[in-house]
Amino acid sequence: MSFLWAIIAGLIIGVLARIVLPGRQPIPLWLTILLGAIGGLLGNGMASAFGVADTNGVDWIRHALQIGVAAVLIALVTPAWSRRRS
Repeated sequence: MSFLWAIIAGLIIGVLARIVLPGRQPIPLWLTILLGAIGGLLGNGMASAFGVADTNGVDWIRHALQIGVAAVLIALVTPAWSRRRS
């Protein structure tokens, strides 16, 4: 069941990261989900390192870190994917 949640979280984080980035990112949905899941894991690790992983209420800082890391990953991968496809 945790695998299914990782896919769902990866999709949500990846889509939000693509919305944050300017312009168009011509990468497939599966790559968005993968980078969103990786960004979520790395963002959780960063939040734990900074001591903001678990707070009272919504963990806005943790979510912002997850989306930010996913956005950076998407920004790095998109040019390589575009060159590969042309």
